[in-house]
Amino acid sequence: MTEAAFVLGTRPEIIKLAPVIDACDRRDVSTLVLHTGQHYSDSLHDVFFRQLDLDPPAVNLGVGSGTHGEQTGEMVIGIERHLLDTEPDVLFVQGDTNSTLAGALAASKLDVEVAHIEAGLRSFDRDMPEERNRVIVDHTVEHLYPPTEESAGLLRGEGLSPDRITVTGNTIVDALRAYEEAAAARSTVLSELDLRPGGFDLLTAHRAENVDDRDRFERILDGVATAAARRDTDVVYPIHPRASERLAEFDLAVPDRIRTVEPLAFFDFLRLESTASLVFTDSGGVQEETCILGTPCVTLRDGTERPETAFVGANCVAGHQPDDIVAAAETMRSKEGDWCPPFGDGHAAEYILDDLGFEGPRSVRRRSERATSRGE
Repeated sequence: MTEAAFVLGTRPEIIKLAPVIDACDRRDVSTLVLHTGQHYSDSLHDVFFRQLDLDPPAVNLGVGSGTHGEQTGEMVIGIERHLLDTEPDVLFVQGDTNSTLAGALAASKLDVEVAHIEAGLRSFDRDMPEERNRVIVDHTVEHLYPPTEESAGLLRGEGLSPDRITVTGNTIVDALRAYEEAAAARSTVLSELDLRPGGFDLLTAHRAENVDDRDRFERILDGVATAAARRDTDVVYPIHPRASERLAEFDLAVPDRIRTVEPLAFFDFLRLESTASLVFTDSGGVQEETCILGTPCVTLRDGTERPETAFVGANCVAGHQPDDIVAAAETMRSKEGDWCPPFGDGHAAEYILDDLGFEGPRSVRRRSERATSRGE
C-alpha cells in the first residue's frame, strides 16, 4: 500500500514537487513517483533528479511527444494501471501540464483523492493548452493548494467550495531556498560561459505561441537583442529543443547579441537566474523564480497567470513587439530587486502535508473513511 503518489513529467514539476517528496520522506510517508516521460531528454529529466537528491522515479511511462490527445491518453492509461496496483491514498499533481491533467483524470475515476499543487492560476487565455488543463484539473480534484490569496479568490469566484481550498504559498520558494546556496557553491556555469554576475542578460523562450510562429519568434529575438545592445550587454539563451527545431525549420538567424547554449541543469540555470542583470522569459515558472531571487524580469507574452509578480514590481509583461520589449527592459533595469516575493515563506510543502493529515506512517485515512466522517 502506498500513501502518497506523485505524477510528474516536466522540469518544473520535478523541482516544485521535490520539497513535497522530501517532506514525505521526513514524515515516513510511503511514496510512489510516476514519471510520464513528457520531457524525455536527459537534460530535461534525469539530471534534475540527481541534483535534487531524489531517487529515480519508480515508474517512467516513456510517453514522449505526440498530439495532446495521444499524449494525454497514453498517460491516463499508464497512470491508471499503476494506481490500481498501488492504491495510494492521495495523488499529487502540480501545475498545468498534460501530465497534470492525465494524473487528475486517471485518479478521479478511482478511489484516490487528488491534491493539486499550484491551483487557481489563470491567464484567461483559452488558446493556451495549459489554461484549459488548469481549469479542468481544479474543477475535478478534491484538494486545491493555491499559492496566493489572489489565486484562491479566482477559485472561489468559479464556484469551488472554500472547504477544498487551502492557501499554502508556492513550493518553488521551498526549492529555491533549499538549493540556492548549493547552486552557488557547486555550479561552474559562470566560468564555463565566461560570465560575470550582473554582466549578462538571460533569455528563455519555448512556448508554442511564440516559437511556432516565425514572425513572432523573430520579433522577440530582435526585441531582446536590441534591448541588450542598448546597455552593451549580451544575452545567454539556454535553448529548448522545441525552439532549436523551429530556428532550423524557419531558417531563422539568431542576432549576434544572443548566445545560444544547450539546456542547463537545475543548479546551472538557477545560478544564471540569480546573477543575471535582467531575465526575458515566456515561462511562468521563471517569472516566479526571478521574483523570489530578486532579478528583474520581462515577460514575452501578452498576459500572465502570475500577476502577483507584476503587482510587487518584479515583472513587466511586454508582449512580442520589439519596441515594447525594449521599453519594458529599460523599465525593469532600474529595479533594485528589493520587492517582497508574494509566494509564501518557504514551508509550503509542510503546510500541504499538514492539511492532508500526513503526520507519520499510515496517518491518512482511506477515502471511504473520510467520506463516512463527512456524512457522504
